[in-house]
Amino acid sequence: MNQTVPLPLWAFVILAGLAAWAALVMLLVPGMRWFFRRRIKLVIRQIGGKLAVELPSFKLTRRQVLIDRLFHDPKVQAAAAEHANTHKERLGDVWRRIDHYAREIVPSFNAYIYYRIGYAVARAAARALYRVRIGFVDEEGLARIDRKSTIVFVMNHRSNMDYVLVAFLAAERAALSFAVGEWARIWPLQQLIKAMGAFFVRRNSGDPLYRTVLQRYVQMASAAGVTQAVFPEGGLSIDGRLRPPRFGLLDYMLKTFDERPGEERRDLVFIPVGLNYDRVLEDRSQLLKLRHDGPRRGGLGAAATTLGFVLRNAWLMLGGGWHRFGYACVNFGSPLSMRAWAGEHGLHFPSLDDAARKAEVGRLAQRLMSGIGAVIPVLPVPLVAEVLLRDPQQALSELELKAAAHQRMRELETGGAKIYIPRHDHDYAFGVGLRMLILRHAVIEEDGLYRPDPAQLELLAYYAGSIAHIGNAGAVRIPS
Repeated sequence: MNQTVPLPLWAFVILAGLAAWAALVMLLVPGMRWFFRRRIKLVIRQIGGKLAVELPSFKLTRRQVLIDRLFHDPKVQAAAAEHANTHKERLGDVWRRIDHYAREIVPSFNAYIYYRIGYAVARAAARALYRVRIGFVDEEGLARIDRKSTIVFVMNHRSNMDYVLVAFLAAERAALSFAVGEWARIWPLQQLIKAMGAFFVRRNSGDPLYRTVLQRYVQMASAAGVTQAVFPEGGLSIDGRLRPPRFGLLDYMLKTFDERPGEERRDLVFIPVGLNYDRVLEDRSQLLKLRHDGPRRGGLGAAATTLGFVLRNAWLMLGGGWHRFGYACVNFGSPLSMRAWAGEHGLHFPSLDDAARKAEVGRLAQRLMSGIGAVIPVLPVPLVAEVLLRDPQQALSELELKAAAHQRMRELETGGAKIYIPRHDHDYAFGVGLRMLILRHAVIEEDGLYRPDPAQLELLAYYAGSIAHIGNAGAVRIPS
């Protein structure tokens, strides 16, 4: 009984591996789950009372439960049966596609990652790159919003930094759920974005089955009170100006919106958000899209450009010559209650046919874009760029430029524009804008006179375009 039993090395390794695996599964993993659940519950208790909008149970529901709920939704199942009959596909194959779509769309929100990791990373990144400011907030309007309402932030889309900036600045009010394009579906960014509560959207998808699954998820989230952030333009501005709105997600939300008060019916409240930057990280890459006959960079070219940009700025940091990219400012406008809007216009969206509903959604989208445009901040660089482009061939002294900029600021203020004046000093604001454009070689200084670099007129027009819709900006000549 006490004899030693020889054991081959390979068998010992296998047994040791199985023992380690059993210890991991039976002891460590349950302990880690308990630890993280405890941390998540602690974060929810700490954050829940501070939010202006309550954290809905929908966001805290296990992801698999939401996937199952979406998969078994009656409208999704009806669409699956119709698709199978129409296209002569096996119903099992259609179900597999629906399951794939549901898993692709449904996020896996983690309160601990959102508030303890995501918020810290977003704050650090935003403050490292920009002087971040909130210029205007309609506090009275926001205070009147019922905490039970479904809030939707609608905003202009200038940069991919928009996600970071708004999530950071709105974190004390609500946990946002963004609709994110396919650009973010790369490992490990995809997992982090899902944990932050964002859901992926295939832009311009022609698959009606996918659109049905996406539509039902958006409607489920809206009905449950999930605070969402939507870019009505559908993509980044290419020329710096506001783009016409697209109606997809808005139509999904309104298709089942019932404006009649009820215990289980939430109001749908849209909050216009205006963003602007003294420097957009993607400005030159966006301008390349305006040249339809120009060469197209592939993925490797874009990666090389990005890497070069990072290395140049890292070198400047090491040498002490790096400066932040100016100001980034966000304004929060007056909320628009859909319950009030529907009552004012005599609308009941669920009873409208497709044509009538889309017409009303289009009218609402235009109203929202007007609200967004009204609160887009006027920052130093766009202001100076607009002044310089009044006559791109003329060289002006600093005093002449300053006088023109001050005159434009007075016009904008009279028109109700939301101007952000750093340090409440108009001269300083002008100086910041001019200095940044000189550093970027968009403005040439010769013998104390300043004029736009002819090769950089598109870049100046890009920044001037961000405020071209405000006041009498139509008088400014911006080269095409």
